[in-house]
Amino acid sequence: LGTSLLQSACPAHSPRDRTTPTRCPYGLYAEQLSGAAFTAPRHTNLRTWLYRVQPSVKHQPYEALESVHHGNHFEGTPVTPQQLRWNPFDIPTGTGVDFVKGIHTVCGAGDPCTRYGAAIHVYMCNTNMSNKAFYNSDGDLLIVPQQGTLHITTEMGRMEVAPDEMCVIQQGIRFKVDVSGASRGYILEVWGNHFVLPNLGPIGANGLANPRDFLTPVSWYEDNETPYEVVAKFQGKLFAVKQDHSPFDVVAWHGNYAPYKYNFKNFMVINATSFDHADPSIFTVLTCPGAIEGTALCDFVIFPPRWAVQDKTFRPPYYHRNCMSEFMGLIFGQYEAKEGEFLPGGASLHSIMTPHGPDAKCFQGASEAELRPVRVADGTQSFMFESSLSLKTTKWGLKTCKKVDEEYWRCWQDLPKLFNPNRK
Repeated sequence: LGTSLLQSACPAHSPRDRTTPTRCPYGLYAEQLSGAAFTAPRHTNLRTWLYRVQPSVKHQPYEALESVHHGNHFEGTPVTPQQLRWNPFDIPTGTGVDFVKGIHTVCGAGDPCTRYGAAIHVYMCNTNMSNKAFYNSDGDLLIVPQQGTLHITTEMGRMEVAPDEMCVIQQGIRFKVDVSGASRGYILEVWGNHFVLPNLGPIGANGLANPRDFLTPVSWYEDNETPYEVVAKFQGKLFAVKQDHSPFDVVAWHGNYAPYKYNFKNFMVINATSFDHADPSIFTVLTCPGAIEGTALCDFVIFPPRWAVQDKTFRPPYYHRNCMSEFMGLIFGQYEAKEGEFLPGGASLHSIMTPHGPDAKCFQGASEAELRPVRVADGTQSFMFESSLSLKTTKWGLKTCKKVDEEYWRCWQDLPKLFNPNRK
């Protein structure tokens, strides 16, 4: 998140008086990883210097890989403004499927070649990547586990990311994922910019996701000559190279471009305390700025446990037509506006200007409830990927996965007509 760090697995790891000396300590190679243009303003200029056993360029030629369900090409895919809800996506139970093979693209918009857009994926896997690494040339990945802890090795070190946490692995950073068993989760991929903390405005200096709670790996490396396959996502397609050494041989690094994780339990909730339902933007953890000031390319929003105390107010989310696309997922528990219907490991998409809101059961319950201070969402964690893009579903997301709930629209059909011109 812009903080400049220095990490080393060996003492006196790097020269203090220059970045690229004639000979680096320990016989390491110096390599810069740029996350922004050289001439980007200082507050957005991202780069890290890596001191590694072998330079990244030492590999065999790239070869194209087949990718049936993972990609960023949305032309020719089905289009519908219909409210969509997916039942939980199936986790493979047979032959081992690793993290990369388990990624399936649900929807997206834009083009990684022109550096503006986003894609939303789900992953379902059950085995380790072993001697295989992955990096994304197109953009950043925000990963939200729903089932199973991810043990992630990156060039900068290792992270353990469990449900109720998330991590960001930026463009170009190589990583691999090991799992302890059946695993499932969600991925938000953005092209053209990086995630940042939202501005707080009149909230002040503190609140929402505080910078101190984001954790970055400490330096860790392996020095071996084990053959590795490195898979690259480039212009929406997958390629692979072979090399005779580990890509995780970075002994030391310094800079401000590194992966990080965040625990949702650390989120400081801001909420309405007198009347009315505050807009969900108050739950924004990270934002990826868009082309129009104040309008995000994508926001990452969570709905954590909290108090509801508003007086004379309909407390659940209001009925809404939005100029943004709203993709929601449920990590665990029951979402307040769709209890028992919206399930962990599933998802929903409410497209631009498509109406949505509480179902009939929620509306009736909230309209008649005693308005006293109550806890909301205890034992539950849901989230939203909100985007200014008009997201297009893939063929896999709409048909092939066979998880779309065709009866979702019915949850609003029992909403009664209550209008009475003689009642005030």
